[in-house]
Amino acid sequence: MFLYSRTPQLPTREQALQGRPEPIFTVPDRHTVLGTPLLGPYPEGLEVADFGLGCFWGAERTFWRLPAGVWTTLVGYQGGYTEHPTYEEVCSGLTGHTEVVRVVFDPALISYERLLKTFWESHDPTQGFRQGNDVGTQYRSAIHTHTPEQATTAEASRKAYQRVLTDAGHGTITTEILPAQPRPLYPAEGYHQQYLEKNPAGYCGIGGTGVKLSDPFETRWGASCPTGLTSAPAGE
Repeated sequence: MFLYSRTPQLPTREQALQGRPEPIFTVPDRHTVLGTPLLGPYPEGLEVADFGLGCFWGAERTFWRLPAGVWTTLVGYQGGYTEHPTYEEVCSGLTGHTEVVRVVFDPALISYERLLKTFWESHDPTQGFRQGNDVGTQYRSAIHTHTPEQATTAEASRKAYQRVLTDAGHGTITTEILPAQPRPLYPAEGYHQQYLEKNPAGYCGIGGTGVKLSDPFETRWGASCPTGLTSAPAGE
């Protein structure tokens, strides 16, 4: 991906590129691995979660590889101002967007808490506008929520993960938690979708801290984490 030498800064709405009312590229109809449609509307009973955790190539693969419950995944740009941006525009730092993966899941088979556990453990959420060698506002950590319940659960998970990160000697989480509207996800170009399936030797900058959250399916919930996430000793 792209490496910047300057200190990244988010643009204001006035500074951001204007974009366009319609996309200038098409997105494939179906997921290369799962065979399911990439774009909605999705089947009744499924839910949507959006996560930014660095380069979206590796992030997407992390979620589609979960053993059950993920119906489809889609990569795109979210959290900024520019309508229907291109990859080059996002990399300029003038859109305000970050790279995200949309996870469409069946809550009867996998919980939102389990997706959050995967999110936190798959990257370093303390790095600000970067992940490893990938530097830029488009690599910032983010959770974009679709319901009040998701927002409550995401906030509780951030507090729980901060506790175990602090115990393990890590810094402060910089992850932004924002509602998915009114800043929608704009799908990325077709070649970015399931990129690492098409290019198995391709770059993947995803890597966690090694610090774990307790399994959200366990019964030892903390009283301060009503959503089901609780902290676990570092290394558990």
